Amino acid sequence: MSRWWAYASLGLSMALVGSYVALSKPLVLVFPVFLLAWMRFGIGGLAMWRWLRKPANEAPMSSHTRRLLFLESFLGNFLFSICMLFGVSMTTAVAAGVVMSSIPAVVAVLSWLFLRERIGWRSAAGIACAAIGIGLFSLQKADPGMPVLTDTSGLFGISRSLLGNLLVFAAVICEAAYVVIGKRLTDGLSPKRISAIINLWGFALVTPFGIWAAWQFDFGAVQAPIWGLLVFYGLAASMWTVWLWMTGLKTVPASQAGVFTVMLPVSAAAIGVLFMGERLTGVQVVAFGIALLGLVLATLPGRRAHAG
Repeated sequence: MSRWWAYASLGLSMALVGSYVALSKPLVLVFPVFLLAWMRFGIGGLAMWRWLRKPANEAPMSSHTRRLLFLESFLGNFLFSICMLFGVSMTTAVAAGVVMSSIPAVVAVLSWLFLRERIGWRSAAGIACAAIGIGLFSLQKADPGMPVLTDTSGLFGISRSLLGNLLVFAAVICEAAYVVIGKRLTDGLSPKRISAIINLWGFALVTPFGIWAAWQFDFGAVQAPIWGLLVFYGLAASMWTVWLWMTGLKTVPASQAGVFTVMLPVSAAAIGVLFMGERLTGVQVVAFGIALLGLVLATLPGRRAHAG
């Protein structure tokens, strides 16, 4: 596969993640979190049922690969969805964006620890630019004229905003683990089969909670546009983004792929500007430039050594 096609797959995957994270806000206001997650996996499963079939040229899965598939789904699908949806419902989009800016750095650390990937100066600079740019952008979204309210009604007296930020950071760790484990899985399985199997595990894990939430939910009160948004969310979150990400990971090192997570908050902000009436300041445009500079630094080919 062409390296540039792999880069495009990674970038488009994270752009789709950012779009459905931004658009999931109205869904969380309508559906309970566990019901939303359950229907997401169900929609993805219906769309990918043919991908579950083992190709003729694929070797039988070892017990180690089966464990990795379970962990990939448990951390990257189940826990990520629960932590992110609950976290976003408790904190502000501004704070969530700041926390999410740490994804490239966390991916790089886990890649170094578990995959023994070497992080060169170009990748390190790209990771730093990504974190600085998205962090600066998220901080600038705060309106200094708005009062800051402290809510201490969370668990054990912790403010809901702090608890929400902690849950979003837990989702960041889950996302980083998803990238690292996915790199291992792409060595022996196709992106389509990985997508289908981890979605099936996610559906199985959330089914008891989803049935409990569905039992007391009034489906007749949901309007048609929300159902359309739900279908897009299910296909994007369970099918398109996973397949694109695994396709790119077959070629690109995990630490380098982590830099593409800058597209997540960038695309979420673009959805806000294009469809939700938000505006960009000059500082935010500069922040975008810094983040995208990090992406360029991490993806430009290095200088080749000359033959003697």
